[in-house]
Amino acid sequence: MTDQIHHECGIALIRLRKPLSYYLHKYGPTFAMNKMYILMEKQHNRGQDGAGIANIKLDLEPGYRYISRYRSVKSQPIADLFKKISKKYRKALKEHPERATDEKWLKQNVAFTGELWLGHLRYGTHGLNSIENVHPFLRQNNWRSRNLVMAGNFNMTNVDDLFDILVNLGQHPKEKVDTVTVMEKIGHFLDEEVQGIFEKYKDSFSNQEISDFIENEINLQRVLRRACKDFDGGYTMAGLIGSGSAFVVRDPNGIRPAYYYADDEVAVVASEKPAIKAAFNVEYSQIREIEPGHALIISRSGEIAQHQVLPPGEKRSCSFERIYFSRGNDPDIYRERKMLGRLLVPQVLRAINFDIKNTVFSYIPNTAETAFYGMMNEIENYLIQRQKEIIIEGKPSVDSLEEILSFRPRIEKIVLKDVKMRTFITGEDHRDELVSHVYDTTYEVVRKGVDTLVVIDDSIVRGTTLEKSILRMLDRIGPKKIVVVSSAPQIRFPDCYGIDMSRMVDFVAFRAMIALIKERGLEYLLGEVYEQCLMSRNSSNPQNHVKQLYDQFTYEEISAKIAEIVRPADMKAELEIVFQTVEGLHKACPNHLGDWYFTGDYPTPGGVRVVNRAYINYMEGKLVRAY
Repeated sequence: MTDQIHHECGIALIRLRKPLSYYLHKYGPTFAMNKMYILMEKQHNRGQDGAGIANIKLDLEPGYRYISRYRSVKSQPIADLFKKISKKYRKALKEHPERATDEKWLKQNVAFTGELWLGHLRYGTHGLNSIENVHPFLRQNNWRSRNLVMAGNFNMTNVDDLFDILVNLGQHPKEKVDTVTVMEKIGHFLDEEVQGIFEKYKDSFSNQEISDFIENEINLQRVLRRACKDFDGGYTMAGLIGSGSAFVVRDPNGIRPAYYYADDEVAVVASEKPAIKAAFNVEYSQIREIEPGHALIISRSGEIAQHQVLPPGEKRSCSFERIYFSRGNDPDIYRERKMLGRLLVPQVLRAINFDIKNTVFSYIPNTAETAFYGMMNEIENYLIQRQKEIIIEGKPSVDSLEEILSFRPRIEKIVLKDVKMRTFITGEDHRDELVSHVYDTTYEVVRKGVDTLVVIDDSIVRGTTLEKSILRMLDRIGPKKIVVVSSAPQIRFPDCYGIDMSRMVDFVAFRAMIALIKERGLEYLLGEVYEQCLMSRNSSNPQNHVKQLYDQFTYEEISAKIAEIVRPADMKAELEIVFQTVEGLHKACPNHLGDWYFTGDYPTPGGVRVVNRAYINYMEGKLVRAY
């Protein structure tokens, strides 16, 4: 992706289902630590702003610390975490090598030797990149069953409402952010669950005996059903209870991903299937998806089951996961990205006027590579069909037949990602200069003034890097025409479920639509939509009023205007931009229909309110987030 956007987060959870001594004798003391490291490292694409890890020891007697937590915002946070943890292991076992299989001693003396592990990788969509923003979060209490450790991949659209609910419950929240609000709301109903069990037994048993009853009888399904009913957003949230039970709950529309695997030794949850595959060497068919509106609950005794906690809605899993965010070595994602490339070929052929002989094909590294393979597979299929037609119809000579059969499309690695540059480290005045140096090119492979150059990217968000770097660089190598192909449709609307795309003015498709509105004298529509958005702010059933602005123009008209916007003033080559269609996206990714970025069809009322608020902010000149 040429336009870097912060997005998503990643979670990893491990529950050892047998006594710790089993793993100590069979695998050694670092078994769970090593598995957690692989789970997190194989998901490092999901978060590079920070990482955190928590561990709970089961059945540890009073007087010993049973919850451990480390968080890091270092440049390599995963490595930093596990360096600290492994240092504790090495020191303890160096001094006491005879204790390597002593479960009781290890739990009493070495941190991170418990049976429950929760890891998190953070990509901050907003806010400061400080240690306080890194999960897991910890809600502490002297009763083991009231301790709550939480981490998640989520954004809530109704934080203000959730904050007010907490206040009405009698709480005094210290922050108005979704992470704290969510944890405190779940914590509140966990407290009520614990108190209810205490009231049940208080006249018949001692408090110490009641503590055991509470830890075994906590109904996490009921806790989550009560806590999550007011959430509006996309979420996968994982939690550990101090007494040893755990949960992972997924939003009713399945917006954010969550997968799990279980056998008689472990239960494991991650945001991506390849991480589980790599860590435990299991078949993909053994890795299952947590269903929307359900919670995977692991009891204190290690029993595992999915429970419905909210009525499932229409499944609208995030399509950007498939286009860009998730690791492409997931076999399903790999096939889907290839299909995205294949489906673009009819438009590409028209853009090059079917002149494959004088066309060079390439891609923007690195995430567009798989779509490029799919595009070239389909180009080759087209060539085979044309070769058959020519041979049958033309009856060529031996020499011309050999020329026909040997013809292949020209593929070159034109664009190189020369260096990883963080363009946000400098001010606006100098950012364009840095952007222009992120990429470099291969020279002398395009025939100047003769060849058309086709380059595919996975998506085009802001268009900044195209204008400031890619197109200038490609134009210098002298093609007659440049065709930029996006394997994603036009990004027209903001996200509010975990991706940093919240301001309308940032989207080049929105700027293109506004330019067309003004060119055609339709400015009155801008005011009308603004008034509609203002009037529907408190509606219980809001409508996306911004869609009607896009409805004034064809898909091709907006694509053409985008090409005008991103075209550098001194560019010599002809320029055309080709976008994937929404229909093509759905055909390629039939099980991930979350397409609100492209269509404006949000799965929750909060999402619709966000897009209307984002438009209000645009009209009022406010450069702030809409949620």
